[in-house]
Amino acid sequence: MERQDGLRSVGSHDRAIPDALAACFRQGWANTGLKLPPLPGAVYAAKRRAAVSERFPNERIVIPSGGLKARSNDFDYTFRPHSAFIHLTAEQGTQAVPDSVLVFEPTGTGHSVTLFTRPRSPRDGGPNGTEFYRDRQYGEFWVGRHRTLSETADAFGIEAAARGELERALGADVPTRVLRGEDASVDALVPPAPGPEAELRTFLSELRLVKDEWEIEQLRTAVESTVAGFHDVAGELRHATGLARGERWIEGTFNRRARLDGYGLGFETIAAAGAHACVLHWMRNDGPVRDGDLLLLDAGVEADSFYTGDVTRTLPVSGRFTDVQRRVYDLVFAAQSAGIAALRPGARFSDFHNAAIRVIVEGLDSWGLRPGGTELAHDSTLYGRYTVCGTGHMLGLDCHDCASARNENYVNGTLEAGHVLTVEPGLYFQPDDLTVPEELRGIGVRIEDDFLITDDGSVCLSSGLPRSADEVEAWMASLR
Repeated sequence: MERQDGLRSVGSHDRAIPDALAACFRQGWANTGLKLPPLPGAVYAAKRRAAVSERFPNERIVIPSGGLKARSNDFDYTFRPHSAFIHLTAEQGTQAVPDSVLVFEPTGTGHSVTLFTRPRSPRDGGPNGTEFYRDRQYGEFWVGRHRTLSETADAFGIEAAARGELERALGADVPTRVLRGEDASVDALVPPAPGPEAELRTFLSELRLVKDEWEIEQLRTAVESTVAGFHDVAGELRHATGLARGERWIEGTFNRRARLDGYGLGFETIAAAGAHACVLHWMRNDGPVRDGDLLLLDAGVEADSFYTGDVTRTLPVSGRFTDVQRRVYDLVFAAQSAGIAALRPGARFSDFHNAAIRVIVEGLDSWGLRPGGTELAHDSTLYGRYTVCGTGHMLGLDCHDCASARNENYVNGTLEAGHVLTVEPGLYFQPDDLTVPEELRGIGVRIEDDFLITDDGSVCLSSGLPRSADEVEAWMASLR
């Protein structure tokens, strides 16, 4: 429910402001204007905006950042702008302002670009004069200082205007495409154009497929922090075994690194011990971590620039794999190694997946494990019962990056230098799966690393972590 004073709902901090106190708030404030340098990635964002301008001549393009989302009553989730908005502005995590909108206005020879955003909360007693001390969502007493409009222009290298001027700016009759579904008030200002707007969303997604040098550096930073988080966790495993909900300790250990080094998490941490490792997206993280079990940790640090790592390791809690655990781990390791060997420019995106699955199928066959029984004709697709999902995905601003790209340019496309992706085969034997021997039930193993495609092959960005079973055991022994 919206209140007339702009607050979303009544909370424990709401109280009447006496006139004398309101008058006191209108005076005695120092001028704290700053001269800000350009954002670190501003030069690269300008090149991406130029690509948008070239692709959509004589059309207005509207890219909202999105806004706050309520978590409970008058508390909001931490704000994260839409990835397309980040890509075209190089905005940084702690400075991002909700409800900002990037507008490309056609000029006949290209576009002028304006960022409509919330400026600093005024202190002059004007129409929004109480915002800075009364508005819990946007007021600076509540959420901290915003940039001024001139500071915003300096930081982004584009014109900045108050968000309140957006409706007037969109009023002229110009063919317009909106990144729809991110800001309801923006959507209401422009009649929908489903076909053209779907085309815009696809273009913005495909624009992120090949990373530039600045993006690659951000991904290196994110992955390095992610690797550091895994080292933190390995050092805490022993402590986690003494807790009823040891998975939560593991989760918290990694999440602390994410907040220390970056903006936060690229996705919710998966800390899956024992049979929980058979659940692909186990995020409850409420179980124990027991000696003799495996811990599957799938996690990623999101850097201040919003680029994220995505790494998985499966660790023996006791420090050493049992014979059967090692057998499963070694097969997944061999599959990942085959997938990695298939990474090179010009290869089909599906090649690394097919190479990894081929190893898994042959390995399971050698164990006499054939889904549906040996009496059925051999069908490699049936092994999906134990692998379930694909073997990797693009990585960038989103963990599963470029999701709106066309199949022919992504899953059915070819790898290029500048692509960044994961290779992450896994085997998941459900605890109630009667098609596998009892000794395998409840074992889940996934190994995931992040790779940059180069001119002549690939580079593992997450090489700071051990991969093989022997290396994992030696690593864990060194921490005891």
